[in-house]
Amino acid sequence: MALPLLKAGVDMNAQRKTINTPVSISGIGLHSGIYTTVELKPAAPGSGITFARADLHGLRIPALQASTTALDYATTVGKDDVSVGTVEHLLSALMASGITDVDIDIDGPEVPIVDGSALPFMHLIDAAGVRDLGAEVPLLRLREPIEIVEGDKFIRMTPSNRLVLKYKIDFAHPAIGKQSYQFDYDQDNFLRKIAPARTFGFVRDVEKMRAAGLARGGSVENCIVLGDDDVMNGPLRFRDEFVRHKILDLLGDLALIGRPIAGEITASRAGHAMHSRFVAKVLAAASLADDDLGAAAPDERAFA
Repeated sequence: MALPLLKAGVDMNAQRKTINTPVSISGIGLHSGIYTTVELKPAAPGSGITFARADLHGLRIPALQASTTALDYATTVGKDDVSVGTVEHLLSALMASGITDVDIDIDGPEVPIVDGSALPFMHLIDAAGVRDLGAEVPLLRLREPIEIVEGDKFIRMTPSNRLVLKYKIDFAHPAIGKQSYQFDYDQDNFLRKIAPARTFGFVRDVEKMRAAGLARGGSVENCIVLGDDDVMNGPLRFRDEFVRHKILDLLGDLALIGRPIAGEITASRAGHAMHSRFVAKVLAAASLADDDLGAAAPDERAFA
């Protein structure tokens, strides 16, 4: 019998968590340019993270890889031709806070970009408070490496007892260049080291993006704007803010696995689309493990 790639057991569990009280935040969507309000509400154990379009009769969209519909410059989840865009910064904050179950009501098509980072969402979660739900969720853990390689880009995950993210980027721009950063989920402070890192874009790409219906809400207030040679709206929050934001995005995209994971993940020159393909490969490995192990636990079947 093949050795299972992934296995969840009684010694590999995390506490299910939700928030204490409803909280909300409003702002413009980075790509749609539409002003929306997002409300986070406590949820029952096992319900997961779910978006509900309050403007469309409460249509519910699970924050899972199977719901992913678009990955152009941001992560979008959808169902029945209805979507919620730019979910990754909010999901990153939820994952960093250990929240597994929360209902997210939104009255439009895109999560507000706010200042372009996860910091406003961390403050929102802090205002709501976080509590244990008295239930556990099995971690996904590797027994063998998994990787995706596409030319000079790759994402690789190797076995580890905790989640560690390593990211490398290389942009031919004087303000960025080559940057690398490592974030240890258990040991490092997400609020201080990763959450403040903002999304970034190049002036040269704005016209093309807007012609494609993107970046309609982008501004110097919610994005690091790069000219040909420099940052147009400095100062930066970190010298290596660009790669830190990539880690922020990766953590948010990993939330679409639907439960906590443990492993050492190294990414080089990747992006949302590659993150999504990697998450799909992790879930396929989880399904293979379930087949090798026989009948899966209820929580495992939900993510096969």
